[in-house]
Amino acid sequence: MNEIENKKYWIWFSLIKGLGSKRKQELLKIFKTPQTIYNLKREELIKVKGIGDNCVNRILNAQIKRSLNEHIEYMVNNHIDLITMYDKEYPHILKQIYDFPVSLYVKGNKDILNKDSIAIIGCRQASIYGIKAAKYFSFNLANANINIVSGLAKGIDSYAHIGALSASGKTIAVIGNGLDSIYPKENFELSQMIVQNSGAIISEYPLGTKPEKLNFVARNRIISGLSKKIIVVEAKEKSRYIVDCRFRIRTRERCFCCSRKYKFYKFYWDKSFVEEWSKSSHNIFRCSLINIFITCSHFLNLLYPD
Repeated sequence: MNEIENKKYWIWFSLIKGLGSKRKQELLKIFKTPQTIYNLKREELIKVKGIGDNCVNRILNAQIKRSLNEHIEYMVNNHIDLITMYDKEYPHILKQIYDFPVSLYVKGNKDILNKDSIAIIGCRQASIYGIKAAKYFSFNLANANINIVSGLAKGIDSYAHIGALSASGKTIAVIGNGLDSIYPKENFELSQMIVQNSGAIISEYPLGTKPEKLNFVARNRIISGLSKKIIVVEAKEKSRYIVDCRFRIRTRERCFCCSRKYKFYKFYWDKSFVEEWSKSSHNIFRCSLINIFITCSHFLNLLYPD
């Protein structure tokens, strides 16, 4: 109880709506801790560059402060922790993204957040091919002691988690709502299995946050940020996962894409990614980023050539 009590100001900070990750980072640069911000007066807050009246009103909202004890009690009773950007358990790799969350709610094993992880993601309407591919990769990568990161959604995400669990491996589910609920509801049992098998369920959102569409878009940056590499198994052309991969292309990072043009064990870069890459200013990296790999062991050799 004392450990969570010590983090009550971070919990309060996470409850302030409309205050994005980047603005929270900027406030912490100025005031160092959420406790200092908590104790600021209106006159002090209004002087901060980029903080308007609406933002000040949200920070000073007395109702949020009154709800803190309720949140702390629920977290203690349900074994939910909160780690901050200053904690050693906070994933170091996640701090490399532009708008990393300043805190994360965690249920399960915090220690795996700083271990080697690969994301396996895709669409909700998975084909038999996609299900086989997701399970094949997650099972074999988990067997190689690599954590599997995904979003606990229907379809490919679910089978990515299931494949890792089948190998008695560890998997991390990043969700777009508060940890007091699981979405979709049919994945509640899967979420329990993840925690029971030394995995983790994490979210940047406080208790009570509903699974709204924009939350999942923001959630994807955490899936990406936690992972050294991403495998997209199946995704529609305008999927948020495709958007995320295109961002990785522009930042010279390696993504891998499954194609239905071959048997499920053969994978390659999707043509649209190749075309976009060739137009980018970083096409000197093109050959090192576009890979055809036949087996999971071949894939691992591409990632870890030494």
